[in-house]
Amino acid sequence: MRHYIGVVHQDGDSAFGVHFPDVPGCFSAADRLDDLLGNASEALALHLEGEELPEARTLEAVREDADVARDLRDGAFLLAVPVIRLSGRSTKANITMDAGLLAAVDATARARGLTRSSFLADLARREIGG
Repeated sequence: MRHYIGVVHQDGDSAFGVHFPDVPGCFSAADRLDDLLGNASEALALHLEGEELPEARTLEAVREDADVARDLRDGAFLLAVPVIRLSGRSTKANITMDAGLLAAVDATARARGLTRSSFLADLARREIGG
């Protein structure tokens, strides 16, 4: 799975913003730091949908970028963000888990108006994306 380094900014009490030096024009934001990684991963996936993935520089190479170095001096920080490319095609998978856990998954999915599959897929996307 490819990762891009995001540069995260926050001014005062504003939302956290992130941009990607290796993916010009792609940016994201989140009011809470806990939501930033997932939002940034989704932004990358949408921005790069149908496109060839651009080269991703190493963390060290991004740090050496003059613009990024300036941002870091001004209080920004770096975040490795995975690109999760969805194919739009579903594939059946057989999984095994404890019966009690499966019952809890099914009950939670029903309470949220979701199928078991969509609930588990959403959890996987959020966990992988942050």
